[in-house]
Amino acid sequence: MNKLFKPYLQNGGTYKGGKTLSELDTDKKIYKLSSNEHPFGPSPKAVAAVKKAANNFHFYPDRNGARLQTALADFYQNEIPAEQFFTGNSGSEILDFIIRGFLGEGLEAIICNPAFGIYNMFSGWQGATVKDVPLLAPNFRLDVPGILNAITDQTRVIFLTSPNNPTGSYIPRAGLEALLDQVPEHLVVVLDEVYYKFADASDYVTAMEYVKKGHQIIAVNSFSKIYGLAALRIGYGYSTPEIAEYLLMYNRPFLLNQLSIEAGIAALSDEDFVQETVAMIQSERLKIYAGLDALGVSYWKSQGNFILIKPSIPSKVFEAAMLNEGIMVRPVDNFGAPGCVRVTIGTPEANAAYLEALKKVISIVVN
Repeated sequence: MNKLFKPYLQNGGTYKGGKTLSELDTDKKIYKLSSNEHPFGPSPKAVAAVKKAANNFHFYPDRNGARLQTALADFYQNEIPAEQFFTGNSGSEILDFIIRGFLGEGLEAIICNPAFGIYNMFSGWQGATVKDVPLLAPNFRLDVPGILNAITDQTRVIFLTSPNNPTGSYIPRAGLEALLDQVPEHLVVVLDEVYYKFADASDYVTAMEYVKKGHQIIAVNSFSKIYGLAALRIGYGYSTPEIAEYLLMYNRPFLLNQLSIEAGIAALSDEDFVQETVAMIQSERLKIYAGLDALGVSYWKSQGNFILIKPSIPSKVFEAAMLNEGIMVRPVDNFGAPGCVRVTIGTPEANAAYLEALKKVISIVVN
């Protein structure tokens, strides 16, 4: 390798996302249930804001994310001030800010597989060592004692996700508090909560109340899931005043484009759209459970807009068989869930097609 290159840039590997519809060479009807995208499309208020802003492409965007930060503070009913929010181009970039801010050569991060591969990849790009404390079988519970035992003087970041991608599991209040009450002060806890709007568990909790209490915790969020703005790549985080001020240093001038800023601000006010989305996802989730039960398919109940299943055939074989029936699904072996497949909850029409395709694939395997 060239001596100019940083050798650890290879440590994290590369992200292998799901295929897009345009990559499929077919004219048949395909339901894309592989990327946890919004079933209805984008927030109508966001679309209107983008159309309006399109007349001003010749102007530079806002110098910083201050207006979006203010809108976020209003959205959270000013539980914390705008200065404690920070924005970026997607939840992944927010994670990148955090990792660049706290990790480097000789330092360590803790992840809990099955998990979003970005945590491992971005940490490796900074030369950090990544320790895996797997979620506990059979229901993917957080291993609090295992995490505490894995912490060393070099640990700087613990990555948690609730609801978790790809398992759909969540961290109950008691579990999160047990960890926060015992972690040392030389590290930060990152709580990726991009699917939080879909959760309905009575003991589900976000990072907000712990930020207000002064815990060294950072929340990561996105406009991709609940607002249907995946293509615009809008993300945000929030934390304590000290941590937020530190991470805001990564907000280079004109970081966000104007379309993203206007769409994000408008989407935050689109409460009817959010409520309709949540109601549909939670209702369809129950219908899919019933369908999976009737077919005898192994699965885990979810707090997200997707359900993890374990087919009786290899995940890649299952993926191909389902695509042949017009359904795109996502094997998640590379997330740390070997043999499992994540399936997005779509529209009622898409979900009915999914269950019908699943029935056909199962009958082929059996026969």
